[in-house]
Amino acid sequence: MTWEWEFAGRSSSDGAHTIGRWLTDRAVASPDRIAIDDRGVTIGYRDLETRAHELALALRRAGYGAGDRIATVSGNSIDHVVAFFACAKAGVAFVPLSWRLTARELAGVAQRADAQLVLVEDEYEAVAADALVVMRMGTDAQAPPIATLGTTGVEALVPPRDPRFGIPRETRAVLDDDPLLIIFTSGSEAAPKGVVLTHANCFWNNLALAGAVQLTADDVVLAMLPQFHVAAWNCQPLLAWWVGATVVLERSFQPSRVLQLLQERRVTTMMGVPTQYQLLAEDARFAASDLSHLRTALVGGATMPPALFDTWTDRGVTLTQGYGLTEAAPNVLCLTPADASRHPGAVGRPYPHVDVCLADPETGEVLEGPVTGELWVRGPSVFVGYLGDPDATQRARSGEWLRTGDLAARDADGVYRIVDRIKDIFISGGENVAPAEVEQALMLHPVIEAAAVVGVPDRVWGERGVAFVVASGTIDEAEVLAHARSVLAAFKLPVRVAFVDELPRSTIDKLARSRLRDRAQALVEEVRRERS
Repeated sequence: MTWEWEFAGRSSSDGAHTIGRWLTDRAVASPDRIAIDDRGVTIGYRDLETRAHELALALRRAGYGAGDRIATVSGNSIDHVVAFFACAKAGVAFVPLSWRLTARELAGVAQRADAQLVLVEDEYEAVAADALVVMRMGTDAQAPPIATLGTTGVEALVPPRDPRFGIPRETRAVLDDDPLLIIFTSGSEAAPKGVVLTHANCFWNNLALAGAVQLTADDVVLAMLPQFHVAAWNCQPLLAWWVGATVVLERSFQPSRVLQLLQERRVTTMMGVPTQYQLLAEDARFAASDLSHLRTALVGGATMPPALFDTWTDRGVTLTQGYGLTEAAPNVLCLTPADASRHPGAVGRPYPHVDVCLADPETGEVLEGPVTGELWVRGPSVFVGYLGDPDATQRARSGEWLRTGDLAARDADGVYRIVDRIKDIFISGGENVAPAEVEQALMLHPVIEAAAVVGVPDRVWGERGVAFVVASGTIDEAEVLAHARSVLAAFKLPVRVAFVDELPRSTIDKLARSRLRDRAQALVEEVRRERS
């Protein structure tokens, strides 16, 4: 197999870390090993490379290249992975969008992605089509061309690059600094932002992961996080395809099925958020499930409660707690099993090739020794910026450092613990929820004048939102929630709505969310008592 355009005459520094090369090399070294097990359908490394190679060539022939973006709306699948590696080989940025969003939300993110092509899985054609209709409403903009994933879709015929996007991209080798992944994440602002990660960012992230959590060709990785999250690529799957392991793709999280897969596929390592581990532990099959092959289980998205950690330890499963964020690709801190016993509730020490410090969030002064401050990160895995938003990129940085917005404590042993989030964002079931986004959606209702949302602790979901609403007319909680369901994804929905005459403000007229948190917690406790 020879490339028509890539790698020819390249210097060692030109594309040395490009991710498409990983699959090419692995197909030579382990052609017949199973790369992916997708609900019982398997594909080996040779066939995965062949499909990705041919699609990459077809994309280039159709005019797509470095600087372009291809968005997707797809569940976890072989077809989706083929598209990812094809983009990596063609130098096109891969932009996986969330299928959990409503058509209105998806349209907003798709507009910000400004993709030259959208690839859609059959199951999500309806929501994608509705989103494209919303994109056209009230604007002169035309929606990008759309094609279905798979061998009978884009792999059979690639829509030509639309001339309105400018001249076709020049044919050249893929470079380390070319964008590879653009992941949309909710921050403290209402509009999700596209985090741009280059080939080099992802290379160094996976090299760091390999230094802390070793994988070999004999491993079987269960990948159950949706592939619109960075962790679904950079927390084990890409590393697994680098070393020649097998990745078992799961499309949705169903505790009983996951427990069945752990046993039947002899899964050796996996990644999940605390909510998933909680629901697995509560499943009736958990106690009797054979987990003897499960060597390592990574935890991210939030801190694992000590009691839940002990539950899994009692089953002989080593849980490796970590901390990361999309802007860091995402791995930042990792808690080894040895540290976990001495530092319960902590998130660990920096990964290899990652530097961290604590700083005064007001002055930016770097703090030394055992101290609490804002966690800052730097290193080759830190993102290059937010797509089309230089102002937001500048706000997220302090020189060479990435400001995480998270308050952390460092003890005398150099182990870090996350204390609180400086930003208003909260995490529900491993999904980031931006209060400002929920508030804007609520205020689309004609009688809702103002809204404030705060997160409160939840035993299963980590956190859930409570909304405080100022209304100009008659409306009840059920109507507010019905309206919210029409414009927001399920994980963003408030668990409770309270009506107030006015929202608390600070002296500079900024919403004082802190004054609402105790009341929100009381409302949730009231609901819990009513249901018990």
